[in-house]
Amino acid sequence: MRFLFVLLSSFLTTVSVAQTPFAEQLARHRETYKKDLMASAGGPIKVEADLAYVQFYSPDSTYRVIATAERIPNAEPFEMPTYNGQTRSHVAYAVLTFVLNGQKQQLTLYRNLNVIRMPEYRDYLFLPFKDATSGKETYGGGRYIDLRTGDIKDGRVTIDFNKAYNPYCAFQEGYPCPIPPQNNTLSVAVEAGEKAYGKVH
Repeated sequence: MRFLFVLLSSFLTTVSVAQTPFAEQLARHRETYKKDLMASAGGPIKVEADLAYVQFYSPDSTYRVIATAERIPNAEPFEMPTYNGQTRSHVAYAVLTFVLNGQKQQLTLYRNLNVIRMPEYRDYLFLPFKDATSGKETYGGGRYIDLRTGDIKDGRVTIDFNKAYNPYCAFQEGYPCPIPPQNNTLSVAVEAGEKAYGKVH
């Protein structure tokens, strides 16, 4: 959106300064993420040149939303299916409610009961989802966001969809990537985070 002359210049300068740290932090996050995709780091990509096909949407702070987090007491553990036919034990942790693109949305946040047995991941929370871009601009199997229990403060948590990433199955078949539950399908297009591997947009 554009406004006139002095007000425009002042406004854009303020926004630019405010967004620069966000964009820089996200760029560093993505570079680390791409390095972790290499087979040498345990990832699914064997040739470094193929990292060029790891694509992202441009940083967009409007996809960084504050959600209310309502804990789910006494949730029963269940087996979440994966794309290679296996299952992974999870338990629902909280229901996240937020507004995205002007529409109220909900996602369920989970804990992987095997992962949290490892000390370094004891506070790990898992947010798998699909949205209106899935199977089009983004991986059809959905995307993930990582959170920690400490990210929830006073019943609120920030969800940064700019950090949404593809499961390993998006790069190579055979991995036990959890399938986002049906209730974690958003009605809106999340044009933020990682795009489909191999497609240049």
